[in-house]
Amino acid sequence: MGLFGVLFGWPLAPVHAVIRLGELIQEQAERELRDPAAVRRRLEAIEEARRAGEISEEEEAQAVEEVLRLMSGPRRG
Repeated sequence: MGLFGVLFGWPLAPVHAVIRLGELIQEQAERELRDPAAVRRRLEAIEEARRAGEISEEEEAQAVEEVLRLMSGPRRG
């Protein structure tokens, strides 16, 4: 990157930094969604809520389906 690249690229550096920060946050969120321990905790919480009568069978099935859908969603390279 020559002198012109530095001069014209410098004002865009904050934009590039914000974009990279967004990418890092998205990667971390995807890792946490697919973490087996976190998935297990969410499924156990749903099961406990069903046992306590806080949610119906239909709500439990929907919640479990949502957790599994999030876990198996498309993975990015």
